[in-house]
Amino acid sequence: MLKWRIGTSTYSFWHFLPEKVPIEFVMEKSRELELDGVEILHVQMESENSNYINSLKSLALSLGLDIYCLATHQNFVKPSREQREKEVEHTKRCLEIAYKLGAPAIRLNSGRWGTIKSFDELMANRGREPSIPGYTDDDAFKWVVESIEECLPVAENLGVVMALENHWGLTATPEGVVRIIEAVNSKWLKALMDTGNFIEDTYDSLRKIAPYTILVHVKTYYGGGVWYELNIDYSKVFNILREAGYKGYLSIEFEGKEDAASGVYKTRKMLLEHFEKQ
Repeated sequence: MLKWRIGTSTYSFWHFLPEKVPIEFVMEKSRELELDGVEILHVQMESENSNYINSLKSLALSLGLDIYCLATHQNFVKPSREQREKEVEHTKRCLEIAYKLGAPAIRLNSGRWGTIKSFDELMANRGREPSIPGYTDDDAFKWVVESIEECLPVAENLGVVMALENHWGLTATPEGVVRIIEAVNSKWLKALMDTGNFIEDTYDSLRKIAPYTILVHVKTYYGGGVWYELNIDYSKVFNILREAGYKGYLSIEFEGKEDAASGVYKTRKMLLEHFEKQ
């Protein structure tokens, strides 16, 4: 019987509200909830200085937790080469931070055009948006691939995998995710499967990226979704993962309105119940 290790993203306890939830608080809660590790959201960190990073690493060790991923944000879908280079340098810096934290992966975004400003409207359009006039998605895929390729030497030197998430924009479809990964063709670029980000044809789409997957985001919505809600059948998801031979972490991303600790606890309980049915 295969039991995947279970962790949570620190994002589960902070949904980009004005007051940040400290990473240390999430780590303590994760230990109380008997989780195996944490995925740290980069923008939730208080700073990037060495003292702070080392304190998080030390706390994780004292609590018996892995830091298995640093979730970062970048947007390579920009016509300006100068702007893309800034995103590349940001990503390289995040790889360095992940290395210092002892995290073997960063969450990577392709980025998107930004022609739909409202997130609610973007969701109504299934995460897809029109390109900037004068450019096409083919241009954007080329920019993303070239930008990721620039980051490869740093990723390889540090031993940190870039895990490309199906996260709207160019990666709103499994074909977009696979197109980028196969074009880059490196063991330092894999997929991060988010179970809640393929709004249409969910299971067929997850199956298409499963062979490339190095980390899985488990979405749950206890109390109702903050932005939207999917009724995800995790027995189907786990069958897909088993068929693909997946052995990595299940990283909880709780996006419900219920208290975060309660939502994460219920998610862990649900996952363990599925393990018992295997």
